[in-house]
Amino acid sequence: MNKKEIEYQIRKKKSFLSIGLDSDINKIPNFLKENEDPLFEFNKAIIDSTNKFCVCYKINTAFYESQGSRGWKSMEKTINYLNKNFPEIFTIADAKRGDIGNTSKMYADAFLKNMNFNSITVNPYMGSDSVKPFLEISNKFIIILALTSNNGSKDIQLKKIPGFMKENYVFSEVINSSRKWGDESNTMYVVGGTKPEFFKSIRKQIPKHFLLIPGFGAQGGDLNKICENSMNDEIGIIVNSSRSIIYASSGNKFDKAAAEAAEKVQNLMQQILK
Repeated sequence: MNKKEIEYQIRKKKSFLSIGLDSDINKIPNFLKENEDPLFEFNKAIIDSTNKFCVCYKINTAFYESQGSRGWKSMEKTINYLNKNFPEIFTIADAKRGDIGNTSKMYADAFLKNMNFNSITVNPYMGSDSVKPFLEISNKFIIILALTSNNGSKDIQLKKIPGFMKENYVFSEVINSSRKWGDESNTMYVVGGTKPEFFKSIRKQIPKHFLLIPGFGAQGGDLNKICENSMNDEIGIIVNSSRSIIYASSGNKFDKAAAEAAEKVQNLMQQILK
């Protein structure tokens, strides 16, 4: 999937919503646990009820890996279901991988080739040779961690770099260095929705790249503030919401509640896109 196809889906659906399938076996409705594969059954119901309101599903791999081989099978079944039934929807393996070159190649093969995700989140801390193997697979995106939405981002990402202008932080240098590894046709950046005050300066650095913006919903990010300085002429953003949608209800009609929550967000996005 390429950049133009993502933009087309955003304009068609009037939505730039990503729904995070952070599917926790301890939080899904109890009646689903009677199934052979409760995580997949939960995901399938969420996908079937919400797909018309979103352009992306982000699978946080930790929730599946924590369940061992059973969870890995649930993740494979989920991505296969998406690819077969909703190939127009962008998919993200939120795996945050990044290691020495030959190891990264194995991660790239696992998620981008074998499971056929459209993209994967990567950690750039180890530098270009830990990221470039992901870029060798065509028609895929890497999504580089730049400025994350958690409180701990201040520990390293928001430290100022001595000798630079006051707005220069560690995360700014991450963007400056990593934008040379690929381009806007194969690279996106994670920028937390809880940090809207930095969007303007980030857009000066990467005006054309798509941004994946977590932190909206349960983490408290404000959609209007997020969009104010992050959108570009091609829209250029995908805003993720996980818990506030998929856990909108724990009852028998959890899928209907998720659809209603997703539709509310889509309605807000439609107004912003006007």
